[in-house]
This record gives sequence, structure tokens and C-alpha cells, in this order.
Amino acid sequence: MSKTHIESVCASLLQELEIIWEEVGETKAEREKILIEIEDECRNVYGKKIEKVKEDRVKIRQEIADSEARVVAICSVMEEPPVLGRQQSDQSGRSLKEELVKILQKLEDMEKRKSERKIQFIQVIEDIRCVRYEINGDSDETCSSDLSVDESDLSLRKLEELHRELYTLQEQKRNRVKQIQDHLRTLESLCSVLGLNFRDTVTKVHPSLVESEGSRSISNETLNKLASLVKQWHETKIQRMQELQDLVMTMLEFWNLMDTPAEEQQKFMNVSCNIAATVSEITRPNSLSIDLLQEVKDELCRLEELKWSKMKELVLKKRSELEDICRRTHIVLEEEEDIAVENVIKAIESGDVNPEYILEQIEYRAGKVKEEALSRKEILEKTEKWLSACEEENWLEEYNQDENRYNAGKGSHIILKRAEKARALVNKLPAMVEALASKITIWESEKESEFLFDGNRLLLMLEDYTELREEKEQERRRKRDLKKLQGQVTSEQDKASVTKPQSAKKGLKVSTNKRFVSSPQTPRTDSPMSAKSITTPQSRHG
Repeated sequence: MSKTHIESVCASLLQELEIIWEEVGETKAEREKILIEIEDECRNVYGKKIEKVKEDRVKIRQEIADSEARVVAICSVMEEPPVLGRQQSDQSGRSLKEELVKILQKLEDMEKRKSERKIQFIQVIEDIRCVRYEINGDSDETCSSDLSVDESDLSLRKLEELHRELYTLQEQKRNRVKQIQDHLRTLESLCSVLGLNFRDTVTKVHPSLVESEGSRSISNETLNKLASLVKQWHETKIQRMQELQDLVMTMLEFWNLMDTPAEEQQKFMNVSCNIAATVSEITRPNSLSIDLLQEVKDELCRLEELKWSKMKELVLKKRSELEDICRRTHIVLEEEEDIAVENVIKAIESGDVNPEYILEQIEYRAGKVKEEALSRKEILEKTEKWLSACEEENWLEEYNQDENRYNAGKGSHIILKRAEKARALVNKLPAMVEALASKITIWESEKESEFLFDGNRLLLMLEDYTELREEKEQERRRKRDLKKLQGQVTSEQDKASVTKPQSAKKGLKVSTNKRFVSSPQTPRTDSPMSAKSITTPQSRHG
């Protein structure tokens, strides 16, 4: 309502009042009094209205100020720059009510954003609480007391910090899930090898670990229990593996000692194949179970009983093997080392001596003989070649003394070839003897002992052979000189003189052969290198 309209209404009412007063006949003084009353009443009404409007203005300004303060507070909580709407209204000429509407709208928007931001805080804090609970195994109350929304700081910076914390916890959770899976796989393998029930073992740690679906426990307690269990069974696996390998080693010794047939060994072939395996290589199910270890122990008990029943047979067998080694290597046992078969049997049957001790002594001596044979190998090979050449030399001497050797007959060409080869071999004998003697001398110098061949010093045998060969050579030269002498006599005397040298030649051959019997080229029964002396070491002591 405009001011002109108000003045028009007041004028109309005053005119109407004047007309009524004229009709009534009010005096001028009365009229002045009424007009003064009307004016006072109007002033009072205006005054009251003005006061009311002033109060309303103050309230609006206070509401604007409060709203602005709330907006500033929200902006401060969210770390955003505040918008001062009052300064903007002074510049744009807006009324207080318009400014109030604007600031209330701003306040509504900020409170909505604050509410949304708070929901984000609540969500990430709840996620953090849940992950912490999974990791630490704490109760919801404990986590809730540590984690609550701080409404004094709802900034993006704080929210980002919480998101980073959540990411770190989630990464830790993923690592724990992987650790749990690795522990479960390792534990499953260990249970399989040790013959344990995997499901029952894991259930004792936490029931959720056996479930294929749903979340598994990843708490510190669960992880520590799993790690401790894996370590425990891994140590058990190592202990059982070592125990099994010791048992199998003993079993192999029994098998080797008693020549156990392959079909009897087949039952434990899968066990014996792990004798040199490492811990990581043993993965076959039940390969280290209690039942399997007990089976091996039972088998060892059986073999132990069988071993004592066959001990005499084993001792005799090992003794025979030792004699065979000595015979092949031409080594004669010393008197204190030579364990007589009769004494061995008597000692075992009487129980005066432990058969295992006898076996150990025989095996120890066999090992020493084998070790010694390695250093004698080259000399023995050369000695065998020398002996073989000596046999060819003897055969060639007999062949040369045969007056019918050139007569054609069946197989004569084979004999002629052998004679040709024998002559070539005999021509090499001096160099062969010299090389062999040199080897023996070096060996004796290194070992500081004599090289014995079937109990005789081989170097002396070579010297005897060399002397005998020189005597034979001198005999052959004497016969050649005698033959030249006889050629100068008359034919009649030649016929008479030829007969005598032939008989002398035969006598010379006999004496020469007797001398060579003591040499190593003819293995006769009365020779130091005879077959009897080679195969029977005791003959030297007889």
C-alpha cells in the first residue's frame, strides 16, 4: 500500500468524520480533542509497528549472521574458503530477507555436503574397522572406540589420510591372505607326506580355514598358529627323513651283507630311493608316515634275526671273497692277518667272538688289499705280460729242439706263425724285464717295502730269470762254437762226434729246465708262483 493511498484513505475518513460531527453538532474543542486522540492512537500504532519491524530486522540480521557463522564453521571443518554473502549483498543492494534466503540456501548446500562428507568418513572408517578386526581379531567395541568420526575435521586431506590408511590395511590383508594360502599349501603337503589328516589339523587352528567359500580368518593369532604349525611339522619331516635314511642305510647294509634277492628288496624300493634325497625332494604321499617307519623298523628286526642265523655263512663268504682278492692280486696275508677258516667257524659256534667283529676284520683287510691292489695294478699287468712271454719262450725252446718241426703236416702253418710271433716277443723280453724292474724299484722306494708276488720278492725273481737267461745264452754260444769245431773233422769222425753232442744237448736241456723251475716262467706245483701258492695263501706258512 503506497503512501498516497494511505493519505487518501485518511482524508476520506476525516471528511466523513467532519460530516458526522456537523450532524451531531460537536463543538470545535471536542473535535480538536478527538483529533488529538486519533493522532495519539495513530502515533502509538505506528510506534508499535516500527518497534516490531525493528525487532524483525534484528532477528533477520542475527539469523543471517548465525547462518553465515554456520557456513564459515562448515567451511572451516571441510577446510574450504568461506563465502561472505553479507558483503556481496551490500554491493548488490539486496534486502535482508533476500540475503537471508541466499545464505540459508548456501547453508543448506553446505550442510548437505557436510552430511555427504560425513557419510564418506563413516564408510571409510567402517572399512578400516572391519579390516582391523580381521587382522587383529579385536571386538567391534574396541575398534569403534579407536575409530569414530571427528566432526571437527571433515577435510579432504583427512579423508585422504583415512583412504591411505585403508589402502595400507587392505594391502596388509592381501599379503596375509597370500601368507595364509602359502601356509595352507605347505601344511597340506606336509600332512600328505607325514600321513596326517589335513582337514582335522587345520580345523584346530581355525574352522574357517577348511571352508572353500567365504572369508578365512587372517588374524594375527591364526597366522601365528599356522606358521608355528608349519614349522613344527617341517621339523618333524626333517627328523623322520633323517630317521628313515638311517634305517634305510642299515637296511641296505643288511641287503648287501646277505645278498638279499631283488624281489625281496622290491617292497621297500620306494623307500630306499629317498636315501640321498633332500627335504624338499620328498613329496610322495605317506612317504614319511608313522606306519611306513614302523614297517621299515619291522623289516630291520627281521633282517637282524636273519643276519644272526646266516652269520657263519656270511663270514665264510667274506673270507672266500678276501682269498679271491688276494689270489687275483697275488698278495699273501701276514700270519697275524690270516684268519683261518677253521678258527673262524669254531669262534662263531662257541660264541667266544662276535661274528660282526670277524666280518669287520675281514672287510677291513679286504679294503686294505683293494687299496694296495690299485698301486700294484700297473706292475701286475706288466708281470702278467712277462709271465706270458716266459711261457712263449719255453714253448719256443721246445719247438726249436723238435727235429720234425719243419715236416709238413696238418696245422703246421699255424705253429710256424706262433713260432714267428714267439721269437718277436722273446726279443722284447730284456726290455720288458728292464722296464718292469724299474717300475718295481720306484714302487719299493715310494712304499718303503718289498713288492711281493705270491709271497716272493718280484725283483729277485726278475734277477733270477735274468741270470738264468744269461746262462742259457752262454750255453747256446758254447754249442755253436762246438758245432764249428766239429765241422773241421773228417766226415767219418763227424758222424761219430755228432752223436755225443746231441746227447750232451739233451742233458743240458734237462738241467736248464730244472734251473728255470725256480723262476716265474713255468707255473709248476713246486714253484713259488704255482697255482697252489697263488690260490692258497697259507701254503707259504706250511
